[in-house]
Amino acid sequence: MFINKLYRISRWVFTVTLVLPIAVHAAMTIDIVGSGANQIPIAVVQFRDENGLNQQLTPVIAADLTRSGLFKMIDASGVKPQHEPEQIDYPQWRARSADAVVIGSVIPSSDGRYEVRFRLMDAARQTQLAGFSYIAGAGQLRLTAHKIADVIYEKLVGEKGAFATRIAYVVRRPGKRFELHVADADGYGPQTILASNEPIISPTWSPDGGRLAYVSFEQKKPVVYVQSITTGARQAVANFFGSNSAPAWSPDGRRLAVVLSRDGGSQMNLISADGRGQPQRLAASASIDTEPNFSPDGRSIIFTSDRGGSPQIYRIAVAGGQVQRLTFEGSYNISPRHSPDGKSFTFIQRNGGRYNVAVQDFATRQVQVLTEGGVDESPSFAPNGRMILYASEIGGRGILAAVSSDGRVKQRFTESAGDIREPAWGPIVTK
Repeated sequence: MFINKLYRISRWVFTVTLVLPIAVHAAMTIDIVGSGANQIPIAVVQFRDENGLNQQLTPVIAADLTRSGLFKMIDASGVKPQHEPEQIDYPQWRARSADAVVIGSVIPSSDGRYEVRFRLMDAARQTQLAGFSYIAGAGQLRLTAHKIADVIYEKLVGEKGAFATRIAYVVRRPGKRFELHVADADGYGPQTILASNEPIISPTWSPDGGRLAYVSFEQKKPVVYVQSITTGARQAVANFFGSNSAPAWSPDGRRLAVVLSRDGGSQMNLISADGRGQPQRLAASASIDTEPNFSPDGRSIIFTSDRGGSPQIYRIAVAGGQVQRLTFEGSYNISPRHSPDGKSFTFIQRNGGRYNVAVQDFATRQVQVLTEGGVDESPSFAPNGRMILYASEIGGRGILAAVSSDGRVKQRFTESAGDIREPAWGPIVTK
């Protein structure tokens, strides 16, 4: 934790393999505990003609909504086919206590693609709340289901869904092989972006979701790279004397905040995301400043520093100026990340001998500890701010977990093999 992250991996030695995204067949399983304070009762009726598809849509939609903890799934078994508004038996759904009903159909096209139609119906008012049509290839049906779940979530909850987003994380395989993976937000369809016999740490998404910045040790020291998700092309953007670590994107995607030791110690600098030009130092300090994270408006950066004697979280304006201490509860607070709305930040707080995910409100300074694990690390907000993804540990093996920002819903992602660390939740991509 804190500076120990680099110490912990510096013992490992390795080679690197740059790859285009390669599918990894094993998917994660998700265990869910808890629910929101008020769950919305909703039924998802099997879409017409989806039975013969390699990827059905309705199970994915239902799983997405369930995973949020904000919906109560109403059993749709035993009902007569209902795929169009005029076919809906509203009294039947009200008898089952459903407030909303999702119906739809899948229509094959002559070019091998599918038209996916869906409607979200209000069971009480007997009106349509939303309806869309998507054209998707066979390999896009799961993504289409996530998009449909996002529409349902936004219409009923009042904020954007994040089911169609992606996550990045690092897997350590037996034999000291490290893989940088990208997967759907539900852990499905992981792809290997980079494979190496040396550590990979600190992946972070560009604001447009098209690139990852990360730290690789393939040159026998930490170097910051930026890599395209689609083409695999990458560039070393911070390879200065000493250590180069902890990249963080500016909201416009043009700059990175990185931590360099070229001038002694560990100090935050701004660099161009294309690696051009010289670093611009953010603050002059004899202490260790690390783990920077931009505010959503790009005007300030929160970071971890031991300038007060123990690791705490501070804030500084990007334009420079006075450093402000933010955390005062406890003697060990690290790894800060802004919430998407900029009103709070998540971080890791040590409580006794346990390391837990916490959230602090900027205005009130109120702190809420959200998890109870022994070794929780690397918290990362979902782009809608509802969930926080983080790394945890069970039986000495790293796993991914998530907790809602109010602490009510907890998820645990498990994979059959590998030690999983360093998660980062990607942005909502509108195109």
